[in-house]
Amino acid sequence: MRLIDPSHPFFRPAWRRYLVVAAPLIWAGVEWSLGNILWGSIFAAISAYLAWHLVVNWRQDGND
Repeated sequence: MRLIDPSHPFFRPAWRRYLVVAAPLIWAGVEWSLGNILWGSIFAAISAYLAWHLVVNWRQDGND
């Protein structure tokens, strides 16, 4: 089971992929600043997972 489908048309524009990666990373910073280390780490892990699939392993597949 895949948690995210990088081939979905929503993720074609690069700015959307970067925004989807940045949002949980920013929230991780908020959680860490409030002293919630566990939740900050969880959101950082989510951001790392998204970055792996949407940025590092991104294949355009002839779209755009």
